[in-house]
Amino acid sequence: QVQLVESGGGLVQPGGSLTLSCAASGFRFSAYPMNWVRQAPGKELEWVSRIYANGDVPTYADSVKGRFTISRDNAKNTLRLQMNNLKPEDTAVYYCHVNRFGIETRGQGTQVTVSS
Repeated sequence: QVQLVESGGGLVQPGGSLTLSCAASGFRFSAYPMNWVRQAPGKELEWVSRIYANGDVPTYADSVKGRFTISRDNAKNTLRLQMNNLKPEDTAVYYCHVNRFGIETRGQGTQVTVSS
C-alpha cells in the first residue's frame, strides 16, 4: 500500500536550518506531484510547497518563500524539504502528501520546533 515516512525533524534555534526527508513506497513515485504540508498546534493544515513529478516548477507558500527549498530524487523515491532561516512560526508537524486519483495520503509526520 501507499506509504510515506517523514524524518529529519527536531528542535532548532531561530535562524537555524533543518532538512526533512520523506521516503515513499507502494506507488509510482516518479509519476506524481508531491507536497509538503504542516500543522501547527491548534491550527488547520497548511500547504507549504509542491513539486511536479519531473521536479520542475516548485511552488511555495508565501510564508516560506525564499527560505525553504523542495526537491525530489525519483531514483530513490525520496522527497526533501530544506528549511533555512527558521522562525518560531514554522513550528509544526510536517507531512509529505500525495494526491492520487483524488485519494489523499500523508505520512505520520515529523515534528519541527523552532525555539530559543
